[in-house]
Amino acid sequence: MSDIIKVENISKKYISGQVPIIALDNVSLIIKKGEFTAIAGPSGSGKTTLLNLISGLDVPSTGNVMLDGKPLSNMKGSELSDFRRDHIGFIFQSYNLIPVLNVKENIEYIMLLQGVSEHDRHTRVLEILKEVGLTDMSKRRPAELSGGQQQRVAVARAMVSNPDIILADEPTANLDSHSAIDLLDMMRRLNEEKGMTFVFSTHDSRIMERARRLIMLKDGVIDKEEIR
Repeated sequence: MSDIIKVENISKKYISGQVPIIALDNVSLIIKKGEFTAIAGPSGSGKTTLLNLISGLDVPSTGNVMLDGKPLSNMKGSELSDFRRDHIGFIFQSYNLIPVLNVKENIEYIMLLQGVSEHDRHTRVLEILKEVGLTDMSKRRPAELSGGQQQRVAVARAMVSNPDIILADEPTANLDSHSAIDLLDMMRRLNEEKGMTFVFSTHDSRIMERARRLIMLKDGVIDKEEIR
């Protein structure tokens, strides 16, 4: 499998008042195509910081992040935002759907920004709605959906443009147990069937149990790693 993400000796330091806080300390790792990986650890361990650095939403104090062989630190402004749009799918714990758009419009929004034709957008939205079990809900607004259904829309939106990697930050945090398990089983199935690469930031044991690779952070360093 080819490397999708390569993290090389990254550190992230913040200043709180006069006190320096080390969120990550000289972390290195490689994510390969098709992985289903969870980055886990207690609050303050650095997992969300690491996900933000992998995605280019934040920049490391030292070290480099490579996505598909390209250094994110060399990109600025619209170049970086366009690269994220075309190569990374995001799933957030708060869903981040656009309330005035229906399910179909939310899913195709990224493809609109990418200039994908109306025909291709329509075809791909229909396919992904079937994959996530929401075929009959394409005209509903987010407010008309349950939390689990909204997160399925978020998964569909993240996947529909076939990004190199999908990053999910605590995607089950606002879901009840049944909805969370259904969502995770669906993502695991899509990972297996389509080879989509998923990386989670989480403290949810249900995600950790289903991950094929578990990276445990503690105090800003990789404490241990398991491959299943």
